Amino acid sequence: MTDRKIKNMEEFASVSGISRPTVSKYFNDPDSVRQSTRERIEQALERYDFRPNIFAINQNRRLTKNIGVVVPYLADPFFAEIARNIEHRCLDAGFWPILFSSHGQQDLENDILGSLRSLKPAGVLLAPLGRASDRDYIEKFCKDVPTVLFDSNIEGIGEAFVGSDNFSFVSQTVEYLTRSGEPPCFFEMSTPANPNANKRRIAYVEMMERLGLEPHVLKVEGEGWAFEEIGRQGALRILEVHGFPTDTILCSNDRLAIGLLSACYEKGFRVGRGEGCALRVASHDDHPFSKFTCPSLTTAAHDYDSVANHAFSTLMDLIEAGGSFGNRQETLFAARLILRASA
Repeated sequence: MTDRKIKNMEEFASVSGISRPTVSKYFNDPDSVRQSTRERIEQALERYDFRPNIFAINQNRRLTKNIGVVVPYLADPFFAEIARNIEHRCLDAGFWPILFSSHGQQDLENDILGSLRSLKPAGVLLAPLGRASDRDYIEKFCKDVPTVLFDSNIEGIGEAFVGSDNFSFVSQTVEYLTRSGEPPCFFEMSTPANPNANKRRIAYVEMMERLGLEPHVLKVEGEGWAFEEIGRQGALRILEVHGFPTDTILCSNDRLAIGLLSACYEKGFRVGRGEGCALRVASHDDHPFSKFTCPSLTTAAHDYDSVANHAFSTLMDLIEAGGSFGNRQETLFAARLILRASA
């Protein structure tokens, strides 16, 4: 036996070399794992003298084995990719994911959370609408149901938030674009559906000012989640009237950029880094289709796996802790710049 004090199941899984979902399955039902795995876990229990929170485990056994997953708009490939990762983690850990889309509507988001409360899930992973959400309703829900927020943060709500570092996205794209060519203007919706867009605009302005450059923010009209069409129509209007203020365009997200690329093609503006190209275009998110645009889109990528995995692991820890951490946890993952043909 060692003198090391193991605080929770996550730490026990790490030191024992056994995955967190497998350890969780063992404590829920020792017969649910292979005999060889069970023996390794029991040897590790003896070595580290770890005793899980039996009260929390027994409490959770009185709940369903369901995990609620709520996103703003499942048709958006970003949320579909995150949901796919979370589904796999739930299934591997012996839980059934129940997936909901709020379709950008506050009343539907509230209805979904109300339905989940009645289902008594073990926990919920919630990507809220953000400023369009009913803050009081979500705060009350998080007090009743173990909930981890992801992607969109509502300050002070819930026991934990896991997401991407928006400043990391923008600082990398702005630094690269200014180093490799003309400084970028920023292309965004005037009323963005996702609150991360506001953080990206603020980061763009800050980075341009740090570099001693004048920021140019272009806002296009449009509401809702039809980003490609909003980007296309907005870019067409700009190209028809006076054009962009620089030959480098940094889009708030990849879906807007896809619409912009369509408008450039329609108007005969060649996009890319090569000879004869009129514009460079870059963006943020690494939308699953961004590598297939023409030209392929330079972008800053989410760490999809890390966000999904850490959100799920944090929820497991929250369930084990009885629904409260004491102090709210926030975890942000940095972006990764991906250079492609568009810039």
